[in-house]
Amino acid sequence: MSKKICVNAKSLQYGFLAGARRIEEKKEYINELNVFPVPDGDTGTNMTLTITAAAKEVAKITEPTFTNVTKAMSTGSLRGARGNSGVILSQLIRGLCKELENKEEVTIADLAAAFERAVATAYKAVMKPKEGTILTVAKGLSDKAAELSRRNNQDIKTFAEEVLAYGREVLNQTPEMLPVLKEAGVVDSGGEGLMTVLEGAYDALTGKVTYDFSSGFGEALGDGRPAPDASGLKTTNSAGIDRKEIDISHIKYGYCTEFIIMLENEYNKQIEEEFKSYLESIGDSLVVVSDDEIVKVHVHTNNPGLAFERGLTYGSLTSMKVDNMREEHREKVIMEAEKMAAAQAKERSAAKAGNDSTVSNNTGGSESGGRTKEYGFIAVSVGKGMNDIFRDLGVDYLIEGGQTMNPSTEDMLNAIEKVNAKTIYILPNNKNIILAANQAQALTEDKEIVVVPSKTAPQGVSALISFDAGKDSAGNLNDMTEAMSVVKTGQVTYAVRDTSIDGKEISAGDIMGIDDGGIKAVSPDLDTAAKELLSHMIDEDSELISIYYGADVKEEDAKAFADYVEETYSDLDVEFNYGGQPIYYYVMSVE
Repeated sequence: MSKKICVNAKSLQYGFLAGARRIEEKKEYINELNVFPVPDGDTGTNMTLTITAAAKEVAKITEPTFTNVTKAMSTGSLRGARGNSGVILSQLIRGLCKELENKEEVTIADLAAAFERAVATAYKAVMKPKEGTILTVAKGLSDKAAELSRRNNQDIKTFAEEVLAYGREVLNQTPEMLPVLKEAGVVDSGGEGLMTVLEGAYDALTGKVTYDFSSGFGEALGDGRPAPDASGLKTTNSAGIDRKEIDISHIKYGYCTEFIIMLENEYNKQIEEEFKSYLESIGDSLVVVSDDEIVKVHVHTNNPGLAFERGLTYGSLTSMKVDNMREEHREKVIMEAEKMAAAQAKERSAAKAGNDSTVSNNTGGSESGGRTKEYGFIAVSVGKGMNDIFRDLGVDYLIEGGQTMNPSTEDMLNAIEKVNAKTIYILPNNKNIILAANQAQALTEDKEIVVVPSKTAPQGVSALISFDAGKDSAGNLNDMTEAMSVVKTGQVTYAVRDTSIDGKEISAGDIMGIDDGGIKAVSPDLDTAAKELLSHMIDEDSELISIYYGADVKEEDAKAFADYVEETYSDLDVEFNYGGQPIYYYVMSVE
C-alpha cells in the first residue's frame, strides 16, 4: 500500500500558524520550566517571539504553495530568532523548509526526510551541542519518523500520533540526561516548547481545535468554523472543543500587558515606587525599568486599561501590547482583543523607526551613507551607565537588551546596516544572545562581521580595551577572546520562584549571587549575598575588582558596599561604576 499524501501547502500554512498560537498560549508555563529562577527573557518567551515573527509572514499568504509558505517560515523565524532556544527553533524550521520548499505534495517519507534535515541543520548551528535539550527531543522525533516511514501500511494520523508520543517520551527522559533538570524536577523547557508547537499543529489539523486566521495571525480564534482543508491529515469531522472547557483556574490575571512611557511629567524614585505599588495592587509579574527618558512596563493584570491610564499620567504611551492568557471564548473579549490588536499594529508600524530596542550613537561614520570606516563596533547593553561606558570605549551602535529582553537576529541586522564600516565587531555580552549574533553574521554578505563571544558586559568591556587598530580581524578576535578568558563575572539578582538547584534551597524573593559556574550565594539580604559571591570569585591571582551597581540600588548603599570591598581586599584595585542595569543589583568582575 503506498504512503498517503499527508499535507498540502494550505495545511502546512494552517498547521504552522496553529503551532505558533499554541506556544503563545503556553509560553508562561514553558518559562516556568527554566531551571534558574532568575527574571530572564525565558525560553517560552524567546521561542514564542521567534515563531510569531514567522507566523506573521506566513499569515499574509493568500494563495499558499510550498515555495512561498516555506520561504516565509524560514526567513521569518531566522530574522526573528531570539535567545538560544529561539535560534535553535529557527534552524529546525530552516532545515525542514529546505527539504519541503519545492514540493507540490508531501508524503510520510518526505516528512521523515524533513525531520532529519531539520535536526542536522540545528546541530550544525550549535558549536557544542548538549544532550538533554531541545536538540535531543528533535533527534528523537527524527529517529522515530525515519523508523515509521519504512512501514508501507502506515497512515498519516497514526504516524503523527506515534512520532509525537515518542517525542514526549524523549522529553520526559531529559532529567536523566541533565542532572540540573533532575534536581529542579523539570523537563527541558526548549524541548517542551518544540513539542508544544508540533502538538498544536497536530490538534488543529485533526480538528481537535479550530482557529480562524483569515484576518491574519493573532486575530479571531476558535469560533467554531471548520479548519481549512488539511488533505489526508484531517481524519475526523470534529467541530473542535469549547474553549470554556479548558482549565484556566491557575491564571489569576488574564492579560500580559506591556507598554513604554515616553516621560513628559515629573518622575523620580518616589513616584516610581508609588507607580509600582499601584500596578502590584491590580496585578502581578511586575517589571518596571526606567531611565531619564522612558519607562518600560510589564505586568499581568485583569485590567490593562487601568495600567495604561496610570501610565498616561507620566507621559505618552508607545509599544502597547496585550496578550490574552486565558483561553475562554467569549465574543465580547474576542471583539475587544481584535480592536486592541489593530490599534497596536497601527501604533507599532508608526513607531517602528523609533523603536527603543536599538540605540544609535557615536555619529562619526556610524550611520549608513557617508565615509566608510575600516572597522566599527556593535554591543548589546542595558542601563544608562553601562551604555555610557560602551560609548566611551568607542562602540558605534548599542542594541538595548540583555537578560530580560534578548534582541533578535533582525535587531542585529538592523544595527549592522546602520554601521558604515568594512569590518564590524559584535559583542553580544550575554551567552543567550551569541547564537543570534552568529545568525546575523551568516545572513550578512556585504560586510565582514566578527562575533566576539562575550557572555557578560564586563567581558565586553575587557574585549574592547584589548582591541588593536593595527591588527587584522583574526588577530583582534584572538586577542579579545583571550582578554575575556581572564574575566570572572558575578551577578546579584532575586529569585522569581521556589526551586532547588546546585544543592541550594531557594525561595521566591531570595537574593542570589551567581558567577560563571552557577549559584554561589543565597540570602534574604542583598549585602550578604553580594559579599559571599565576591568571596568565591577572589583568588591569589586576582588584581582588579570592578563593580557596576544597578538601577534598583541606592547610590549610598552601593558606595557602602564599594567601601567594604576596598577595605576587605585592600591589596586589589577596585573600580566602582554606575551601570543602571535593571533586574541585577550588582554586576561584578574580577581579573
